[in-house]
Amino acid sequence: MMTAQQRLYGGGALAVLVIGVGLYAGGVFDQFGTLKHAPPEAPASAPPAPNDLAGDPPRAELAAPAAKTGASVAFRPPPESEMPAGEFGDVIRRGREIFIDTPRAAPAYVGNSLRCVSCHLDAGRLADSSPLWAAFVSYPAYRSKTKSVTTFQQRLQGCFEYSMNGRAPPLGAPELVALESYAYWLASGAPLDPKIAGRGYPALAPPAQTADFARGEAVYVQTCALCHGADGAGQRTQSGYAVFPALWGSDSFNWGAGMGRISNAAAFVKANMPLGLPGTLSDQQAWDVALYMNSHERPQDPRYTGNVQGTRQGFHDTEDSMYGREVAGKVLGASGAPKAFKALTKSRP
Repeated sequence: MMTAQQRLYGGGALAVLVIGVGLYAGGVFDQFGTLKHAPPEAPASAPPAPNDLAGDPPRAELAAPAAKTGASVAFRPPPESEMPAGEFGDVIRRGREIFIDTPRAAPAYVGNSLRCVSCHLDAGRLADSSPLWAAFVSYPAYRSKTKSVTTFQQRLQGCFEYSMNGRAPPLGAPELVALESYAYWLASGAPLDPKIAGRGYPALAPPAQTADFARGEAVYVQTCALCHGADGAGQRTQSGYAVFPALWGSDSFNWGAGMGRISNAAAFVKANMPLGLPGTLSDQQAWDVALYMNSHERPQDPRYTGNVQGTRQGFHDTEDSMYGREVAGKVLGASGAPKAFKALTKSRP
């Protein structure tokens, strides 16, 4: 017999699915990525994360506490009704289009069906969902992932290469210029502050119990599978539009993506999932389901060195990554060299 909490989760997820399909059928699906009402002001929380050998310095996707009084109120980007007219406004709108429907709007650089908005909710506007405006005011910055100072356009290149399992557009490409312009406009009035409140995902304290695959599977079946599928492959419309993104498998992000780190996935889940019911999972449930999600195979890391353990030692030598570790008798990442990138031949995958 289902508990009251299970019925709440199931009913909420089913409502989200019905709304998503309805919006698409009505021809206004791009608004699915944009909240009709401004989100509540959200404070940044949780202690700073330790240094991450495999990712950003120190885990830039995870937010540390605000450093001064009053800084915990998240910045609010301007409403879309205030987008400027003229050619600059056209480029901003083009950037939003790419952000909302990336495979269709930038097919030459995307290798899966994920969209930028799959992880950066509300068209990149939502605080604590790695909002685009907070990223814009945080670069240039040194990144341990690249071992260099990275510009904002270079950061976007990495998103295409890892999260989209595609290839990086060349610097100055129209797609990057449009995304940068959209981010610049969203950040209108924001301070240049890499610790701006609302950036990234609020970091979680270490779990009370070591994250567990079996517990994570139970959480996934109960709260995630209705939208993302029992096989983690997500859901698409008949035309291929990803209503809900693939969380693992060939159509998901590759092993080099930031969401492949358990701490990032747990923080994102806690702050934003299940869709429409954020914060309803406990910290432990978020850690468990993040471990479960990242204990499945996905596309190879583009930085693959020729063998799994060498790649793990070079880029994943941390308990935060499941790459190169054995799960159910199989070593994750042991799928050979990355497949050659092929540009999409259809408007949607």
